[in-house]
Amino acid sequence: MKLQDLLAPVSPLSVSGSLQSDITGVTADSRRIGPGSLFVAVKGTQTDGHCFIPKAIEQGAAAVLLSDEIPADSPAGVTFVRVADTETAIGPVATTFYGNPSKRLKLVGVTGTNGKTTIATVLYQMFRALGHKCGLLSTVCNYIDGREVPATHTTPDPVSLNALLGEMADAGCEYAFMECSSHAVQQRRIGGLEFAGGIFTNLTRDHLDYHKTFENYRDAKKLFFDGLSRDAFAITNADDRNGTVMVQNCAAQVRTYSVRTAADYKARILEESLEGMLLEMDGAEVSVRFVGRFNVQNLLAVYGAARMLGVSREDALRALSTLHPVNGRFEAIRSPKGFSAIVDYAHTPDALINVLEAINEIKRGGTVITVCGAGGNRDKGKRPLMARAAADHSDRVILTSDNPRFEEPADIVADMAAGLDAEQMAKTVCIVDRREAIRTAAMLAKAGDIILVAGKGHEPYQEVKGVKHHFDDHEEIRKAFGIDQ
Repeated sequence: MKLQDLLAPVSPLSVSGSLQSDITGVTADSRRIGPGSLFVAVKGTQTDGHCFIPKAIEQGAAAVLLSDEIPADSPAGVTFVRVADTETAIGPVATTFYGNPSKRLKLVGVTGTNGKTTIATVLYQMFRALGHKCGLLSTVCNYIDGREVPATHTTPDPVSLNALLGEMADAGCEYAFMECSSHAVQQRRIGGLEFAGGIFTNLTRDHLDYHKTFENYRDAKKLFFDGLSRDAFAITNADDRNGTVMVQNCAAQVRTYSVRTAADYKARILEESLEGMLLEMDGAEVSVRFVGRFNVQNLLAVYGAARMLGVSREDALRALSTLHPVNGRFEAIRSPKGFSAIVDYAHTPDALINVLEAINEIKRGGTVITVCGAGGNRDKGKRPLMARAAADHSDRVILTSDNPRFEEPADIVADMAAGLDAEQMAKTVCIVDRREAIRTAAMLAKAGDIILVAGKGHEPYQEVKGVKHHFDDHEEIRKAFGIDQ
């Protein structure tokens, strides 16, 4: 593609060199530069891409997109294009390079604190069950129709994202469902994409290490809905106080869902057990294999999106009844001794409360034992809140390690324990080794008890000092229960 055509969606401030260069690739990572590539120098939170321009040229870059002044001694044969903000420009440029893939399929984005993975994945499963080819971009894994592509971020960088969407469109996918993290919205990773619809789940404290304030975090989510077109739809959670805030400046067709108040899509629980729920949804009964009020909201969002995408009421409900929970989201493992464990990704205070409330509603006389930790090098303010949430809704609590990253695990556990009063500490133990914490919970459990192992869910690793060591909560629970793998 000619550089001039590639730059059509941006407004250059100045150019040095020819715009007729043939561009073979686009990247913001100098390590991925090949001959003929366009290197986009982005000022990130950790590094400034402008520092890697010499390396990119050495690797064979044909052109450089930058926001700093064009170097006076720029090498011959390399075109420099200056724009006001490369972070904003890279999305539209990547979209153009990959042939505007979001125009070739119906793309639906899901944003919010909790529930993004479940909603995006269940939509993907539903539409495949209904006979459609579709793609998924999620925290757990990406899929191009049925082909698995490992995920490294909740929302990929703009180039990887457009490349994946391009592959989906080329493979004949009619729909794509993706999680849109607040980081991705703020960093313009989804810039240039056209969404057929957007879904808001809920908003609770998270990622304040990056956004600094809750208001900044909320506003990053809202930007996604502000960008939806008049032809798109926006489905928002009427049970969340920020549900109306998200869509107050939204041009799209707005629909609401709720389990508590008037809304376009409503549902209530008729029966509930560890195996699933019987719901009344949109005036009809449907049996699902999901558990908990929070999952009723997730399923309502899925149902609403399906209806807005043209699926009939009967087909949507029938498909919901056949689907399974997502890996690491309220997954039950039964012990031969009559107690059970739930594996869940809950890593915010609100998510932990939601899962524990669901467990308390379905337990039959047993006790609840919670094993949880908190991530290192992340928002420290939520650590005591996590411990308090666990203690308030559990009979026993074991505070342990999660992904300590570059912090000392014992310090993180101490930060959590600092949030507990004497009465809460009396039913809490601190076991830094996560494997030993899970084993201890299994030793404490009796018939009828439920153990919640929270925080890591689908993750098959623990990240310590920059190294990911294999660690899977599912495997450790089965070992502790004496179940063959």
